[in-house]
Amino acid sequence: MTSNLELLSVSNRRSFFRGTSALTLSATALGLLSGHKAFAQSGSMTASDVGILNVALGLEHEAINAYQLGATSGLLQKPVLDVAVAFQGHHKTHREALIATIEKLGGRPVAEKSLDEYARALNAGSLKSQADVLALAAKLELGAVNAYLGVIPAFKDPNIAKVAARLVADETMHWTVLSQAMGRPLPSAALTFGA
Repeated sequence: MTSNLELLSVSNRRSFFRGTSALTLSATALGLLSGHKAFAQSGSMTASDVGILNVALGLEHEAINAYQLGATSGLLQKPVLDVAVAFQGHHKTHREALIATIEKLGGRPVAEKSLDEYARALNAGSLKSQADVLALAAKLELGAVNAYLGVIPAFKDPNIAKVAARLVADETMHWTVLSQAMGRPLPSAALTFGA
C-alpha cells in the first residue's frame, strides 16, 4: 500500500468505477444504496456486487479517516474545519448505507482500520499547513468526480444514471468549496470535468 493518499485513492476510485461491467456497480446495488427498493428488487445481486460494495466501503473508511486526520491536525481554521467535518459527515452517511446494503445481501462489510494505520498509510505527517490538507482533499474529490462521470454512460436505466449524477453533483460541490477555500480560481474553460 502506497503512503500517498492522493495516488491510492484516485487510483482505487478510478479502477472501482471504470472498466468492464465487473468493475461497475449493478443497477441493483445502486438501487439499494440510493433507497430505490424497486430498482433493487428488479435485479439480482452477485458476490461480485458485494465485493465491489466492499471496495467502496473501504474507500469511505479511508475518506472518513482522512477528514478526521485533517480535522484533528490543528491545521484547519474554524470555517474550514466546519466544512471538513460536514464533508466527513457525508462520507459517514455513505458508509452506513454501504454497510446496510452489504449486510442485507448476506455479505460481511470490510473492517475499518485504526486511525493510526490510516495516518501511516496517508503519510499524515507530511501535512504541514491548512493548504496541504485542502489540496489533498480537493484532489481526492476531483478524482471522485471524474470516476463517477466515467461510469454514468454505462447505465442503461436513466434512473440509475440520475443517482450517479447526483453523486457527481455532491463531489463537484465538495471540490468547488475546497478549491475556493484555497483561493484557486474556478476553471476558465467549459467541460472541465470528466476529461
